[in-house]
Amino acid sequence: MRAADVIVEALRQHGVERVFCVPGESYLSLLDALVDAPEIATIPCRHESGAGFMAVAEAKLTGKPGVFMVSRGPGATNGSIALHVAEQDAVPVICFIGQVSREERTRGAFQEVDYGKFFGPIAKGVWEVSDGERLPEALARAFHLAANGTPGPVVIALPEDMLGDEVHTALPSPFPLARSAPALDQVGAVAKRLAAAERPLLIVGGAVKTPAGTAALAALAERHQVPVATTWKNQEAFDNNSRLFAGHLGFGVPAAFKEQLSRADLIIAIGTRLGDVGTLNYQLPQAPEPRQPLIHVYPDPAVIGRVFRTELGIVADPVMFLQALAACPATVPAGREAWVADIARFIEGYSAFSPRNVDDGVDFGAVVHALSRQAAEDAILITDSGNFSSWLHRHWKLTPKNTLLGAIAGAMGFGVPAGVAASLIAPGRQVIVLVGDGGTLMTGQELATAIAIGCAPKLFISDNGSYGTIRTHQEREFPRRVSGTELVSPDFAAWARSFGAKAITIDKGDDIAAKVREALDATTPVVVHVKSSLESISAYTTLSALRGGR
Repeated sequence: MRAADVIVEALRQHGVERVFCVPGESYLSLLDALVDAPEIATIPCRHESGAGFMAVAEAKLTGKPGVFMVSRGPGATNGSIALHVAEQDAVPVICFIGQVSREERTRGAFQEVDYGKFFGPIAKGVWEVSDGERLPEALARAFHLAANGTPGPVVIALPEDMLGDEVHTALPSPFPLARSAPALDQVGAVAKRLAAAERPLLIVGGAVKTPAGTAALAALAERHQVPVATTWKNQEAFDNNSRLFAGHLGFGVPAAFKEQLSRADLIIAIGTRLGDVGTLNYQLPQAPEPRQPLIHVYPDPAVIGRVFRTELGIVADPVMFLQALAACPATVPAGREAWVADIARFIEGYSAFSPRNVDDGVDFGAVVHALSRQAAEDAILITDSGNFSSWLHRHWKLTPKNTLLGAIAGAMGFGVPAGVAASLIAPGRQVIVLVGDGGTLMTGQELATAIAIGCAPKLFISDNGSYGTIRTHQEREFPRRVSGTELVSPDFAAWARSFGAKAITIDKGDDIAAKVREALDATTPVVVHVKSSLESISAYTTLSALRGGR
């Protein structure tokens, strides 16, 4: 068969149900091969970054590699943002890039790029397959590499003339993923340390977010009476209503939050790489020498001890470790209850919501609060990058029934494409997207994709006329010296109607709860244009407070 047909057969073998793309002449043969595979949906997008973000969202939702296809040169560079997100977020993504023909390589041909050099620091693997007979092996290795160990992106460059090669080499069966069970003596050692600690803290990351993982985490926390903090954008890994919930570790949290958790006398980190945001800028634990003993459980040995001195590093599947530790007999010291109660009291006050009385628009926190009270209990929640997500992280009590998708890498523009992908993949669930005016105009054109494929995300746009996160830093460092952060945006309601979406506007004085209900009841794509207050710039501070803090 043709090399292009081999790729499609590999997609079938690996259970790929859809590919996201912006078409290009450099991989026409692959597009042609997909015509004969109607069971694999080909989703044409309006920009390569949108296609890539959709693949990232699919990987986050399903745990399987998301796939997107782009053309050479500009297509590849446009899609690079999604590959960086996949690396930072540790999610498996396969990117197929059309390449110039083999005859043209190294001549500086039209749109030629050396993808090994370009993507080398980002991707787990970058392969240019110049011989069709090597393609079957490369495909099997790519899917395995993307999902094994620390998941991440793999790039396969496809010279356009190679796609027409006749291939006689058989496709290998999909390579099984390696799973390392924890050693019993290691589990026993952790149980012993946990029993001796009065103030232990579990810090958990995205690798525990499977049904088995969240169930084991809940059982472990309850049995051993240990508080659980979730890392950045992994808030739903543990029931936020539990008195053992120790909060979401992310940007902007107040000093009191960090001080409260820093009183821990033992930190057990499970299923997280302990990046800068999830450790509150390397302060919880402190780098490179933590103030308290650190136990770190992760499937990739390259992660453990890379930044922090780790007293006990365990290379193991995080879910299997949680299950094993949850099954251990529990000894709870007498002082543990005071620690749990202190954290519960703090989180109760910290998460309570009170709307701000502001004159320059709608307090976006009030919109998020109304959403939290009316959304379906299993809603998929998607956050683009920006201060508007802070109200969700601080005040919305998520549970493992929810799915939270956000770019840990902090890339703006993730929200709308991710909302389209989530609505397509999980049509029976409510998909709510929180996005700012800045992020909307980066990738909001993918609303056209939603209309084309018949899915119905619900977009809530916080329009405060500013790149709000940068404005926060700007006002803190250079109060009242505004430069480069002001925005002028269209009427997003009119913009939404031009695509064929339902449009709702929330302005100051409106019945927010009623408008939110109208949006959630919609069966078509809906855009809610929230004319937000800039004064109420985040869940943690106001513009006036930032200026007055100098």
